[in-house]
Amino acid sequence: MTISLMPLPYSHDALAPHISAETLETHHGKHHKGYVDKVNAGIEGTDMAGADLETIVKKSSGGLFNSAAQTWNHGFYWHSMSPDGSQPSDALAKAIDASFGSVDALKEKLSEEAVGHFASGWAWLVADGDSLKVISTHDAETAITEGVNPLLTIDVWEHAYYIDVKNKRPEYVNAVLGNIVNWKFASENFERGTAWVYPS
Repeated sequence: MTISLMPLPYSHDALAPHISAETLETHHGKHHKGYVDKVNAGIEGTDMAGADLETIVKKSSGGLFNSAAQTWNHGFYWHSMSPDGSQPSDALAKAIDASFGSVDALKEKLSEEAVGHFASGWAWLVADGDSLKVISTHDAETAITEGVNPLLTIDVWEHAYYIDVKNKRPEYVNAVLGNIVNWKFASENFERGTAWVYPS
């Protein structure tokens, strides 16, 4: 099985002005594609050549893990944003209220996690059993190896925002949380109860 570069679920300019077309063209077309290419080169001729991406992530280490996990993380990240306004489903809203008090309180917690994360990585909203929590992972580390169900993520590697706002990570994070969070995707992940699967 060859791992594919999944297409964006919207056009390159769909998230503007919050994330520019130039950023998405570079982030998806160069960074994400680069990880995909490295995964395919890394599994060629090995016992993982026919494996799906999730299996490669969970069974690999070193450079192959980094490329595979970054491939998965980026696919999940694209879906965590949407140009279409949405709200958490009733079930997710109740879980958010129970764990954080309100959607606004959750956004504040996610912002603190994303902005305060040292160096490169990811901020996540995850379901851990019956409760929700906010976590972060460093570099290529991913929530799917943490024993939790990821609901949405924010990429805090500099290439996610540097073209648009230079080093102003808080501006980028607040633009995402305030305008383009895909609550429909988060709700689907929560209600399904299992991790999203990278498209083959």
